[in-house]
Amino acid sequence: MAKTISARVKENVMQAATKARSLSAATDTSGRRISIAEFGVRGSWRVLQTTVAVYPRAMKWLLQRRQPTPKELRELFESLGATYIKFGQFIASSPSIFPKEYVDEFQLCLDQTPSLPFSKIRQIVEKDLGKPISTVYSEFSETALASASIAQVHAATLLTGEDVVVKVQKPGVHAILTTDMNTVYLLVRLFELILPNTDKDAVAGLVEEMYQSMIDECDFFKEADNLREFRRFLSDSGNKVVMAPKPYTNASGARVLTMERFYGAALTNETAMDKGGFDPANSLFNALNTWFASLTQCPFFHADLHSGNLMIMPDGKVGFIDFGMVGRIQPEAWQAIFSLFMAISEQNYRLMAESMVSVGITREKVNLDALTKDISSLFEGLNAIEPQRVLENRNGEGINSLLTELGDIARKYGIRFPRAFTMLLKQFLYFDRYMELLAPGADIFQDERVDFYLN
Repeated sequence: MAKTISARVKENVMQAATKARSLSAATDTSGRRISIAEFGVRGSWRVLQTTVAVYPRAMKWLLQRRQPTPKELRELFESLGATYIKFGQFIASSPSIFPKEYVDEFQLCLDQTPSLPFSKIRQIVEKDLGKPISTVYSEFSETALASASIAQVHAATLLTGEDVVVKVQKPGVHAILTTDMNTVYLLVRLFELILPNTDKDAVAGLVEEMYQSMIDECDFFKEADNLREFRRFLSDSGNKVVMAPKPYTNASGARVLTMERFYGAALTNETAMDKGGFDPANSLFNALNTWFASLTQCPFFHADLHSGNLMIMPDGKVGFIDFGMVGRIQPEAWQAIFSLFMAISEQNYRLMAESMVSVGITREKVNLDALTKDISSLFEGLNAIEPQRVLENRNGEGINSLLTELGDIARKYGIRFPRAFTMLLKQFLYFDRYMELLAPGADIFQDERVDFYLN
């Protein structure tokens, strides 16, 4: 019997290792074949870096016989760089999946990283485009407009006179992401094998989804296609109130993306709103309705609508930018998710339970009566909040807190929400905050200016 169990564990570990290797793309985002040696050298160095960062902390926690605090874990993630910062941001925006204390702590995850020197940026641009910068751009700012974990952005002017922004991918990002995610995947698989009563594939499935999302962000060809597709969606629907930047194919490649430059301000920039001479609430509802329409009329939806990616133009139009992260959802799934949010708004506990089961993934039959009872108990503890105010700000925490508690109940019943739901939820949270700022008192489910495009 022991031999049988041992063989089964060995087989599972081998399967995990094989799956982890499959996460490693055989080609980079330009289609260039990546040699095993190239990944091996980069991967080995990355493993060494990770070990140096993790080992002293892990030994401290082990000797003290305790788990790391959310703050200690967040600081470790920040020290490990791009992949783990992204993972921290995922935790911060996933109250339906992770405990509240971790969601709150990872709000502090760094969103800005040091920019590369211009000499390195020039080298990357010229290598990717296959020509000197001076043959493509008449001007190219040496100072980055923004710098994140995967890429940084510079202002420039094309030889043909158009003002543009140039997104440049940092070196080695693909290899770092692949090495890190393979390591995380293997560790998660091992923990699932070792720990009893662990839902197999639950966390490992999230790792796979996160890896694919991160790799998609490294594919600038795909991001350019997303821009063209979204602009086509706006044109076909006759949308004149929302914009998306035009990509310039002749000045773009696998690691360089040149796009039309928008001169606007972040959606939450109150100074720009005051000077605009337009109704900011109207601009917000235009953005919200466009996003809702994209759920059923566009092959994808924008999945990272933080305030920096929604720009208000001087005439009140809204610019959607940065299409590196997008999501896809089937119309029937959107119907179920909409029902869940409507049920929350109306405090319809039975519909809430049914919608959670429809949206989520579970291997066991869920006792709807028991789930409904738990949800009812949760809302009874909210001090008789009026139904129309459930999705509004609550003790300064808003919908985040409520969905964290619903997520805890879902996990109790073995319900795991898919990545698309998490992406959608993140955007709902963003729009919830924007409505508090620009349209206080408005009800996203009752306001006649909102169109959910469910048909």
